[in-house]
Amino acid sequence: MTALEFSVEKNPAARSETERAEILENPGFGNFFTDHMVTIDWSVDAGWHNPAVVPYGPLLMDPASSVLHYGQEIFEGLKAYRHADGSIWTFRPEKNGERLNRSARRLALPELPVEDFVESIRALVRADSDWVPAEPDTCLYLRPFMIANESFLGVRAAQSVRYLVIASPAGSYFSGGVAPVKIWLSTQYSRAGRGGTGAAKCGGNYAASLLPQQEAAANGCAQVMFLDGETGTRIDELGGMNVFFVRSDKTIVTPELTGSILEGVTRDSIIELARDRGYTVEERAITIDEWRAGDADGTITEVFACGTAAVITPIGQLKAEGFTIGREDATPGELTMSLREELTDIQYGRREDTRGWLVRLDK
Repeated sequence: MTALEFSVEKNPAARSETERAEILENPGFGNFFTDHMVTIDWSVDAGWHNPAVVPYGPLLMDPASSVLHYGQEIFEGLKAYRHADGSIWTFRPEKNGERLNRSARRLALPELPVEDFVESIRALVRADSDWVPAEPDTCLYLRPFMIANESFLGVRAAQSVRYLVIASPAGSYFSGGVAPVKIWLSTQYSRAGRGGTGAAKCGGNYAASLLPQQEAAANGCAQVMFLDGETGTRIDELGGMNVFFVRSDKTIVTPELTGSILEGVTRDSIIELARDRGYTVEERAITIDEWRAGDADGTITEVFACGTAAVITPIGQLKAEGFTIGREDATPGELTMSLREELTDIQYGRREDTRGWLVRLDK
């Protein structure tokens, strides 16, 4: 099957080289956007059509668009990396495309062929290649998303949809170096429940996490951890990251995919890297009591979270009402940092990609 061919409309108001250089000097995360974006339309009658790279700008949307009323939307997140020779690559984009389609099925949206997903990323990066920063640990963050834009207030799946990709240059996530974070255990709120949208990457999941995240910040924590919605005993995931537990017997445990946990691309990659090192990786239920006991007797030696933005983040302490796990002065675990180094070395081309995970975008 042939991927879509994208027309290109150059942005007449594109930023100058000087303006772009000033932004890339300190881009932060999600603060600035490139000169172009990708759009593809879909309708019941025509399927996917009108693939285009167009100037970045506001969307014209009818107030009755169904996404505004019923939240029928999904999104993805991945990165473009500039290697030392100037070439631009991304990491396992087909996995993001497959996950987008799983999310689409759950939200009653049309599936976009994976080859078209990858080509949409390539089309935007080619148009805005000068926006991919070259400093260490920087990248161009890519945000594909799909919205239902049919003007209709009836409660049914929309018959008109738009897929878009925007991009934002991102600086180093840990400007002061990687340090263990403190996280807050939410006992009042659940991230997802059985049969819900927990495994889909949709905005509603993140909106529901914002109030618990405020609670975490009020307790001096950077992230919030959720328990399962049924028993309130099993560890689910963080607000936007999966979690791993390293045991003293060379076993690594991560919560199994139950349908309420997002299947992270970084999570999947870590499992493969760890198994290649000889570690036993168990995908199973792990309770908060098991974590408490393992921390107390030393059988759980490291805990870390992972996701696209931060890659791998060591967890130093969990705070909850009535107890804490870990130490406030914890240092990053040896395996945590070693896996992080291996993964980022592959992504930035500093280590050979023996698994075919990298896809070139600039040619």
